Amino acid sequence: MPRFLLSLLATLTILAGNAALAAPKQAPEASVALVLALDGSASITQGDLEFQLQGHAAAFRDPSVADALSSGGLLVTLAAYSGPRSLKVLIPWTLLKSAGDATRFADRIDALPRGFQGDSTAIGSAIEEASKLFDQGGAAPNRVIDLVSNGFSNSGLDPALARDRATARGIVVNGLAILDEFPWLEEYFEECVIGGPGSFVKSAMDRASFVEALRQKLILEMVGVPDHLPWQSAGFP
Repeated sequence: MPRFLLSLLATLTILAGNAALAAPKQAPEASVALVLALDGSASITQGDLEFQLQGHAAAFRDPSVADALSSGGLLVTLAAYSGPRSLKVLIPWTLLKSAGDATRFADRIDALPRGFQGDSTAIGSAIEEASKLFDQGGAAPNRVIDLVSNGFSNSGLDPALARDRATARGIVVNGLAILDEFPWLEEYFEECVIGGPGSFVKSAMDRASFVEALRQKLILEMVGVPDHLPWQSAGFP
């Protein structure tokens, strides 16, 4: 190849590289990517599963949750788990940026088929599999797994090990403990399940408290309100 063509090619390559470096990076579609993992194990009755699904739908219809979307948007996927390697995506990654988006997501939850309970409760495996979902469309600056259960892990990967693997990747693991069987479950979540900066666990006994706990969790996860503030008794919106 003639020398002047080689020189021209080299110049064009340098210019193209400089242009690529100068080009602004595309902003992420949402500030938070959230995996909602529901307990579908054998300890969950059909009524308990409905309780979780209805609770999530009600939370996304809450005006304060819709208002929190304005803080940067939310990429969310809904899944259910039971035994090891059982995590099943019920609603794939969906971008929510408005009250209308949140309502439509709630409608999709209401329309889901029921009756998909499994066997054991493999919380560690659920965390491990949920972490992989972020590589399949859940790209955002903040990545959170929000895991619900009414029991402790009794099969599969150790939850603390899975939690540590997730947090090492920059993923926060939060929990919502349903205290209908084990009153000490919130403490178990604090010790063995949750992890990462600002991680927290909420608890619930009935549908009303479940919806309220989930509503508060979603807002905290979207806007990053410090969990240690006494908003429970101060009329948190």
